[in-house]
Amino acid sequence: MNKPSQNTTSGPLSGVRVLDLSRILAGPTCTQLLADYGADVIKVEHPKGGDDTRKWGPPFVKNKDGNDSENSAYYLCANRNKRSITLDIASQEGADIVRELVRDADIFIENFKLGGLKKYGLGYDDIRAINPKVVYCSITGFGQTGPNAHLSGYDLMAQGYGGIMSLTGDAEGEPMKVGVGIADVMCGMYATTAILAALRHAEQTKEGQHIDIALVDSQMAWLINEGTNYMTSGDEPERRGNGHPNIVPYQVFEASDGHIIIAAGNDGQFGRLCRFLGVEELASDVRFATNEQRLLNRGTLISVLASELKKRSRQDIWDGLEKAGVPVGPVNSVAEALSSDQAQARNMTVSVDDAKAGKGHVDLIGNPVNFSKTPVSYRRPPPYLGEHTEEILEELEQRRSKE
Repeated sequence: MNKPSQNTTSGPLSGVRVLDLSRILAGPTCTQLLADYGADVIKVEHPKGGDDTRKWGPPFVKNKDGNDSENSAYYLCANRNKRSITLDIASQEGADIVRELVRDADIFIENFKLGGLKKYGLGYDDIRAINPKVVYCSITGFGQTGPNAHLSGYDLMAQGYGGIMSLTGDAEGEPMKVGVGIADVMCGMYATTAILAALRHAEQTKEGQHIDIALVDSQMAWLINEGTNYMTSGDEPERRGNGHPNIVPYQVFEASDGHIIIAAGNDGQFGRLCRFLGVEELASDVRFATNEQRLLNRGTLISVLASELKKRSRQDIWDGLEKAGVPVGPVNSVAEALSSDQAQARNMTVSVDDAKAGKGHVDLIGNPVNFSKTPVSYRRPPPYLGEHTEEILEELEQRRSKE
C-alpha cells in the first residue's frame, strides 16, 4: 500500500470552495474529485446519521478499540479530502448557516428530490440571490424536467431504465447490472466536467448558473457505440456476454488453466493470432479475412478459436501473443488488480493518515489523474460525522467579526 505524503502543494482548484449537500455516490464522487484537485469541500450532513453510506457495511473502519466505527468502506470510497459539518437544514438555524456558507462558495452541489431544497429556501434562485457567481449543480434520478422528474433515482434503477442492463450478462441469461455503481460514478464524472466548465464561465463573466444532471441521462449518454449502433441500424443490440458488438475476436477465452482476454482489433492482429495458434488458413478464409466478415460469422470463428485456446495455458497464450503483438491480458480478481506491480507503480492504492482508525490510517483507491505541475493531494481522510462542525462555525464567526 502506497503511503503518499500529505501533499500541501496547491492543486489546480486551490482556493475554490464547494458546499456539498449531496450524499450516496454520484454527488460525493464528484466532490471527492474536486477535493483531490485542491478544492475546500464542506460536506453538509444531517446530525442524525449523516450520509446514508456511512452505514452501508460491513466492512467498517475499525476504531482503536477494535470495534466498528461509523464509517463503512462504501463511505470511504468517495469522501476523502472533505470537511464534515452537521446541520439540520429543515430548521431555520441550519438553513441560515448554509446561506451564510454559500456567500463564500464557488460551487453548490445537491442531490435532493426535485424541489427538495426549495422548501428550505435553498433552491437555485434562493442561492443565486445570495451569490450570483455560484455554480449550482443538481443531481437527480431523472432530471428537473420530463414526466419522470418526480421519481427517486438509484443506480440500479438508472441502469435498468437507461438500457445498459439489457446489454450486460450472458446472451441466454437475465439482464445484469454492472458490478459497481457505474451509473452513479459516471454521473459524478459528467457533473465534475460540467462544474469545471461552468466555473470557468463564472470566472470570466461573474455569472453562475444551474446545472441539471440526471443519472438516467448520464447512463444513456454512455451507451456510446451500442446506442449509436441502434440509432444507425434500427436493430436492437443483443447481450453477447464478453463479446464485442463491433470487433471479433475481442472477448474472454478459456485456457487450459483459467481465462484470458484476447482483443484482436484489426486484421493484422487477427492474422498473427491465427499464426500463433497454428491455424493460419483462417486469416485468408473469406469468412474471416476482414472484421466485417468475422462479425457475420462470429459463432463459427469463435468455436474454432476457443477449441485451440483451451489446449494452451494462460501463460503460454500471454507470452506468445504478447511477443506476436496481439493485445492479450489477464482476468484479475480485485485483489490481484489492486496488488499488481502496475497498480503499485501508478499509486492506485494509497494510505491516508486517520488518527481515529485502529491502524492509524485508512486504505483507499487512488486518484488516476497525474498532473505534471499541480499534483493530486491526499490531505484528509474521509471525515467522521460532524468532525469539522466547530472549525467551520468558528470560520463563520471570524468572518462575521470582520464585517
